[in-house]
Amino acid sequence: MKKITTLPHEKVRLTGGFWQAKRELGREVTLPAIRDRFLETGRFASLDFNHPDPHIFWDSDIAKWIEAAAYLLEDRRDAEIEEFIDGCVRKIALHQRPDGYFNIHFDTKEPAARFTRYTDHELYDLGHLIEAAVAYKRATGKRELMDICVRYVDLVDRVFRVEHSAAFDTPGHEEIELALYKLYQETGEERFLTLMRYFIDTRGTSPRDKTYDVFGTNRYSQAHLPVREQTTAEGHSVRAMYLYCGMADLAWEDGDEELLRACETLFDNTVNRRMYVTGGIGSSHVGEAFTFDFDLMNRTAYAETCASLGLALFARRLLRTKPRGLYADIAELALYNGSLSGLSLSGDSFFYENPLEIQPAVLAHNRVYAKARDEMPIPERVKVFSCSCCPPNLLRVIGSVGDFAFGEDGETLYSHLFMDCEAETRFGRVAETTKYPFEGSVEYRLPDGAERFTLAVRLPAWAEEGYTLTLNGGLLDICPEDGYLYVTRAWKAEDVLRLEMPFAARLVEANPAVHEDCGRVAVMRGPIVYCAEEVDNGRFVKDIALDREAAFTPEWSEELGAPILRTTGTRRVWPAGNPLYSARKAQRAHTEIVLIPYACFANRGVSEMTVWLLEK
Repeated sequence: MKKITTLPHEKVRLTGGFWQAKRELGREVTLPAIRDRFLETGRFASLDFNHPDPHIFWDSDIAKWIEAAAYLLEDRRDAEIEEFIDGCVRKIALHQRPDGYFNIHFDTKEPAARFTRYTDHELYDLGHLIEAAVAYKRATGKRELMDICVRYVDLVDRVFRVEHSAAFDTPGHEEIELALYKLYQETGEERFLTLMRYFIDTRGTSPRDKTYDVFGTNRYSQAHLPVREQTTAEGHSVRAMYLYCGMADLAWEDGDEELLRACETLFDNTVNRRMYVTGGIGSSHVGEAFTFDFDLMNRTAYAETCASLGLALFARRLLRTKPRGLYADIAELALYNGSLSGLSLSGDSFFYENPLEIQPAVLAHNRVYAKARDEMPIPERVKVFSCSCCPPNLLRVIGSVGDFAFGEDGETLYSHLFMDCEAETRFGRVAETTKYPFEGSVEYRLPDGAERFTLAVRLPAWAEEGYTLTLNGGLLDICPEDGYLYVTRAWKAEDVLRLEMPFAARLVEANPAVHEDCGRVAVMRGPIVYCAEEVDNGRFVKDIALDREAAFTPEWSEELGAPILRTTGTRRVWPAGNPLYSARKAQRAHTEIVLIPYACFANRGVSEMTVWLLEK
């Protein structure tokens, strides 16, 4: 196992480009929009402990908003936002129990029931509160929220690990595991790592951990086997990813090769058998869950925004154990497609589910016949959900996206995901400039006079043919090793390393076991998945057939803030009279086709949409 340290986002200053624009949108629009919706729905007011019916996970919604705000405060302090957060912290401190317990729902509605229901999110809520506390301390130096969390964690440690006096043994909804690791990293206090290790090692071994009766087993909560024996991604997809993140953290910290092998097996099963081409995961609305290998229906795809974010976070953690290009490729795929599709271009509306196909007629039927409805994702993003985990979750990842840029060890600086930034590395300051993900050039200016070290630049799998790597204009003849190009030298002032990647559109096919996609292709350009919408192409977009030999011409769209693709293909001309079936072979007419980035769909009204198209 390698010991690669993630360069934290605090040391990666975004200087422009795609992610800085998303971060600024988050600061100016998304952060206040989420706060306003949480004020309107009573989430923040519930901190006064006078709400008649606070939900079991409102604590986590508030915590994720605080965490997202903290990341945005790091480079630009905001007194009004800080005062709002400080007010929330004062209310939490006021209502925290003498023994350290704090939970809005249980404290106000059923205090005698605390730690009695495996399914009710107490430890999940605490996990997000810990992450918020650590982020806020790092951003502002204020540690009151972290002190609150430490007192609560000490109670949890006593009740769960020492006394076993709770009614269950491990978190029903995982999250606290990875949060405890952050708390350990921030404080250096071993007891937090000990509790994290206890929760992970105990999972799948306790008969007291009884979850929802969704699948008839504890697969729903990944408690069907001890974690080191699990080989397939099961159950609630968000919970699974948070567990796997904690497992990867612990494997790296302890040098636990057996635990790492379990992580690698679970990752490979997820991305090679149970992931949509967009990086979305969790195909069923029943339990928001994985089902079985290759079950990837498009119209009913659940593909929760949080799940795709979780996959990216899991992949990033695995990059600390091995510089494997696939990990970075999947993190990038999930971020640019399955995650960002959860956010409107305006920055104030959201998707919980992210389908790969929309048919408005089905949705209209559902509105009329509610009792006979098919379970379908909504066709337009909304301002808030009753379960609003995704909006602040997406914003906190955007706010800390610099975490995905670099890793380092004693001899090597690894460039994982490309973004305009200046990074303070152990080898000196490195400047990276790029127009990624819409163009394929990435340029590095290296520190002068640094010790001899290696810069390992990721080469995405789709770019392995046709790329060039130059140093100060001179071509380097370097072959990739597991997705990375390694350049070793004593760097001099003004050294410029430049990677040029081909950015032609390419057609992607699915394994024939994915019945839904047989005979169809998806279009990708760089890391971006494209789709066809009715608003550009007229009705019946699933009847469009792409021509593999036709040119795909990129064209910048001011409306979408991204390149669209123009190409040609065919579609059927249906016989006169519009029969339901016809034995006469339908003629196919030439048609112009417009494709847009998948993350941009459903921003121009309700419209048919599909990712998978026929091939001529």
